[in-house]
Amino acid sequence: MSAPGGEPLLIVDAASWKRPGVPIQAVVIGVDRGGELPDVDGDDFDLLITAAASAPKPWTAADAGEFDRKVHRIADAVRTHPLAATTAAKVLRLAETLPLADALVVESLAYSTLLGGAEFARWLETNRAAAAAAATPAPVTIERSGDAVRVTLDDAPGRNAMTAAMRDALYEALANILDDPTRPALVLRGAGKCFSTGGALFEFGMARDLAEAHAVRTLHSCARALDALGPRATVFLHGACIGSGIEVAAAAYRRVAAPGSWFQLPELSMGLIPGAGGTATMARAIGRHRTMGMILTGERVDAAKALDWGLVHAIEPPR
Repeated sequence: MSAPGGEPLLIVDAASWKRPGVPIQAVVIGVDRGGELPDVDGDDFDLLITAAASAPKPWTAADAGEFDRKVHRIADAVRTHPLAATTAAKVLRLAETLPLADALVVESLAYSTLLGGAEFARWLETNRAAAAAAATPAPVTIERSGDAVRVTLDDAPGRNAMTAAMRDALYEALANILDDPTRPALVLRGAGKCFSTGGALFEFGMARDLAEAHAVRTLHSCARALDALGPRATVFLHGACIGSGIEVAAAAYRRVAAPGSWFQLPELSMGLIPGAGGTATMARAIGRHRTMGMILTGERVDAAKALDWGLVHAIEPPR
């Protein structure tokens, strides 16, 4: 498929390996087991892992005692979902070279492709969610106070899962703020115990026309609209921020997390890549390599690490 022997993954010594001139489809992980943080060309790698206790960008630190186990878990994830993993690497590399709006289109095209693939089909066959709960009358609430508009994801019982209805309502709210000639500020929050647990699982696999799904996803891109607001947009995050629950929010100019907030990209386990803008918004916030690390591990990133990485700008108690 990619590397010699059809391997979708190359695990190499970061200090000595150089990317060859011929195209490589494999995910390339550079490892630094000695924690020496060698000077490397980030373009050669999709993920860089070091045993150093503290690691600068683009490195991801792994505890020395857990280093090999972490690498093995990542390798297992890539080999279980080779198409999704290698697609994520390619999309992240492309997104790095494109304006945000164009990067979102590339991500959506890849996402629709994977929705039609065998890896997602396998997940769907064994993980079909239960029927949806009763629809929330107003999944997004909007309040205007002076020069600011407060938009709230308002399905606390459903943990603000991003249903199509919520996405459309959020996009409409953001579009209206963009069109408002008074140029109000935006404050975006989530009601209840968490900001958002991401895409509503019961809706996965419902799209029958994947080309149309791509068109809808790009036309109603909340990440693009939020980015377009520039310095006017602030998002307050708390609790779980999973999948689209952080991918959209990462497009905001200012991101504030409550203590105890955590962030996760679980899509690879479904045979997918982030589809709400994460390969563009997250990569711009924390870098392509660390975004790839979140995708491949599916691990939670706590608020302190998110602040260190630049995923959030401040940690403050909820107001």
